Amino acid sequence: MADPSEDLAAARQTIAALEAQLRQRSADLAAASKELESFSYSVSHDLRAPLSTIDGFSRLLENAVTSGNAERGKHYLQRIRLGVANMNELLGALLVVSRLSRAEMVVQTVDLGALAHSAFAALQEAEPERAVQVEVQAGLMARGDPALLKQLIDHLAGNAWKFTSKKERAQVVVGSRVEPDGATAYFFNDNGAGFDMSQADKLFGIFQRLHVSSDFPGLGAGLATVQRIVMRHGGKVWAEAAPDQGATIYFTLDGRP
Repeated sequence: MADPSEDLAAARQTIAALEAQLRQRSADLAAASKELESFSYSVSHDLRAPLSTIDGFSRLLENAVTSGNAERGKHYLQRIRLGVANMNELLGALLVVSRLSRAEMVVQTVDLGALAHSAFAALQEAEPERAVQVEVQAGLMARGDPALLKQLIDHLAGNAWKFTSKKERAQVVVGSRVEPDGATAYFFNDNGAGFDMSQADKLFGIFQRLHVSSDFPGLGAGLATVQRIVMRHGGKVWAEAAPDQGATIYFTLDGRP
């Protein structure tokens, strides 16, 4: 005869498993909805800008050809080609970000500290004239997909490197802290340009920029990529900053696909 207590325990385990699956499905649905919203915004706003540029200079090129002004026509053609290149970059970044939600994950122990050292070494090699003091906490281990976490660390390192470019004494600290709920929060802290926290809701949106491109070039897709990688790992990402006083990007990793 079956033990009622064992049956009850098995039923509770089954219910707990189903609840966990439901929570995961809900999280996946929310992520997919946000992805669709972000894609719709990008198509209706960000991708229209280079199209408008192409259209405008095409009309000017037509007039230049009609009037026989070859020099102006050549200039307009160059601007059209720049618009096409910009469109290509935006579409490429959009595809990369969208594919993150479908990428297969292989979870294992990853040395985030080693990834950070490698990322900053590559940045220093590319810009040997820069003097950036980088401090990486020892023992920064995490559970996650190695390829995705490398992308995450590369983007955060590049972000800190870029936004400290106008500082005479640039400093970046990579470390971790324990949150009140016991979770480990990893962080990248820099003394760079920072930003106004009233605009923090735009920080992780694709193609959303809090600084003008002439000061800090880029498409504005890096932190959007970071957010999606963190979400794939069941974690969360947030930031703290102040204008011209630097910024800190925090993220947690649940370690499960």
